[in-house]
Amino acid sequence: MGFKPVSNVQKIIAIAADHAGFELKSRLVEYLKSEGYEVLDLGTHSTERVDYPDYGHAIAEAIAAGKAGCGIAICGSGIGISIAANRNPMIRAALCHDVTSARLARAHNDANVLAMGARLTGPAVALECIDVFLKTPFEGGRHADRVKKLGNC
Repeated sequence: MGFKPVSNVQKIIAIAADHAGFELKSRLVEYLKSEGYEVLDLGTHSTERVDYPDYGHAIAEAIAAGKAGCGIAICGSGIGISIAANRNPMIRAALCHDVTSARLARAHNDANVLAMGARLTGPAVALECIDVFLKTPFEGGRHADRVKKLGNC
């Protein structure tokens, strides 16, 4: 299955953040658009306090409904929003802090949401993680059966 950035839906990236992730999200939206992606910005749209589960659920629902091929979820640590997104059985959100974890999330786990913590990951590293996440295909093979089991948890 995996993310293949060739179809129209796959070129749509859903992105959501709570107030702690708002500034990083804004920078990432600009970058994604400059790279030719269509961005489905699910909020938040300010630094006013909001609850990260609302945005984790929103990104999960958008991807599960086929409105985007994959997503980027951001909160202060990345932990809460990834837990919220992973409540949806169609989502495999991976919390990544570096390029290696972003690459392995795609290659081995077929992750469809990249989660990051704005208080832990700077903008330069976040951009590198996005590039790797969006360009790394799922390897399948020995990983396919394992990923299939994730749907049975």
